[in-house]
Order: sequence, then C-alpha cells, then structure tokens
Amino acid sequence: MSTKRHKPAEIVTKLRQVEVLVGQGAARVDALREVRITEQTYYRWRKQYGGMGTDQRRELKRLQKENERLRKAVSDLTLDKLILTEAARGNF
Repeated sequence: MSTKRHKPAEIVTKLRQVEVLVGQGAARVDALREVRITEQTYYRWRKQYGGMGTDQRRELKRLQKENERLRKAVSDLTLDKLILTEAARGNF
C-alpha cells in the first residue's frame, strides 16, 4: 500500500482546517479524524509548517533549494582541493 505525499500547500490547508474545527469547539482528535490525518502527522506538520502562510512557505522552499545548491558547491570545491593537494604531493 503506497503512502500519499502531501504538498506543502495541502499541509497548510489541513492545519488550518484543524484549527478552525478546534476553534468551533470540536475535540482535536475528532478534528484530525475529519481531516484524515493521524495525531503524529499533525504534530510533525505543525512543528514544521505551523503558523506559516503561503508566502512564507514559498520563501522557505526557495531558501532550502539555495542552501542545497550552496552545499553542493562547497562539497565540490572541497573535493577539488583534496585532489589538488594529493597531486601537489606527488601521490597520484
């Protein structure tokens, strides 16, 4: 049985739905059942996306991509440096 991967926009929407239902007086467990997510998933999502709007979500995604790109560049440069130091010692 495959698991469904929710997109960040869907996650933010579901978190808001739970907030609305709880605000209307429903128990948190019942609200989670209605949105069809588990408590563990809810708390994990709330930790990562809680209180985040769509603009903030886009900015977070952009920063994560930039961070990944920069880490890759640093690792490539580090590898190049190690290769050059080995070659300079004559250990090739």
